[in-house]
Amino acid sequence: MRRRTGVALAAAAALAWGEWLNWRWSRTLVGDSGGAAEAVVVLGYRNPQATANLINRWRVRAGIRSIAADSTQAARVIFSGGATGSGAAEARLMADYARSVLAFDGTVLLEDRSGTTWENITNVIPLLEDIDRIKIASQPAHALKARAYLRRQRPDLAERLVRADDYRPGEWMIVKPLLALYGLWTLRGLRTDERKISL
Repeated sequence: MRRRTGVALAAAAALAWGEWLNWRWSRTLVGDSGGAAEAVVVLGYRNPQATANLINRWRVRAGIRSIAADSTQAARVIFSGGATGSGAAEARLMADYARSVLAFDGTVLLEDRSGTTWENITNVIPLLEDIDRIKIASQPAHALKARAYLRRQRPDLAERLVRADDYRPGEWMIVKPLLALYGLWTLRGLRTDERKISL
């Protein structure tokens, strides 16, 4: 009985830790920039098949729900990601999913040349020059990495970063401890000033 209780407490602690880290990452390197023109950058994930995979489908949903209710007319969604192998670009697959399955009819732009997160940011910068509010949608650790890269490449645009709706309590809860472990590994190159939470 005591062993079962210990296992249950350890599992609960792991879930709480994963939840907390993902919450924290979703609020790091963001501000409260105002303005009407809004862009949501949705980052792609390895997608060798002919349709959007599970992770890309979730990222598309998170990106679309990130559009502020009062800025739908002035908002654009930028899908970013190149082709994996000889298939279609991740950006195209995500846009197709948004249009055909989610019936999204807003403004969509494609950036279909990137193979890394650094390239995602480099290649979307020209699409963000006239934007007041920039949101980056992905899993929280990946989105934070992309925000840090924007800060390194274009600090002036990074001042326009605001929080995307890519963290929700309880969503992906069972795998959040694994996402947190993977996130710690992928974020190991971030500087201390790039880890500062913005509330």
